[in-house]
Amino acid sequence: MMANLFDQFMSPTYLGMPLIVLALGLPWILWPSPSSRWLNNRLVTLQSWFLNRFTQQLLLPINTGGHKWALILASLMTFLLSMNLLGLLPYTFTPTTQLSLNMGLAVPFWLATVIIGMRNQPTAALGHLLPEGTPTPLIPVLIVIETISLFIRPLALGVRLTANLTAGHLLIQLIATAAFTLMTSMTTVALLTTSFLFLLTLLEIAVAMIQAYVFVLLLSL
Repeated sequence: MMANLFDQFMSPTYLGMPLIVLALGLPWILWPSPSSRWLNNRLVTLQSWFLNRFTQQLLLPINTGGHKWALILASLMTFLLSMNLLGLLPYTFTPTTQLSLNMGLAVPFWLATVIIGMRNQPTAALGHLLPEGTPTPLIPVLIVIETISLFIRPLALGVRLTANLTAGHLLIQLIATAAFTLMTSMTTVALLTTSFLFLLTLLEIAVAMIQAYVFVLLLSL
């Protein structure tokens, strides 16, 4: 039973080709590109408003020099948001439930921020390893703790995204299976379970959007 539940997280293949490649490329097709017209349609206008608001909110705590990262961070958030939401459709595969993919996204961005910080502002970057006003006996211990927390940050980012999406998908499948099983024997309970499943699906849509935003936000801090 448990093996069947986790089969949904295996990358499906068709004619020997893993469909994770299609799942990674499809989100970019769904986002329309702005045209050269003076006025865009409603979809492109709404998309531009969303990206502008997100970028403004994301870059609010960052200084002017970090605004050059706006394009790549907004693209990453759009990519994660699209995959998370498309993965909630029936008979689909969610690439962001794979820890390897999330780590592949988290480690390069984290490493880039660390390297750029060490190159441009080494004093400030190293100063984060020791909080101000620390008692002298605790200095070696805090430096070790902060260094460890720095190096496990990409792992925490990848595990957080994977765990939240995996738990949501498992819960949806468990409740859907229970509702389908109870439909013939206990119709009233099955209808109540289906109502709860609908509410849970709305919650998972919110979780998919929030996790994409949190992933990019923690990368940018």
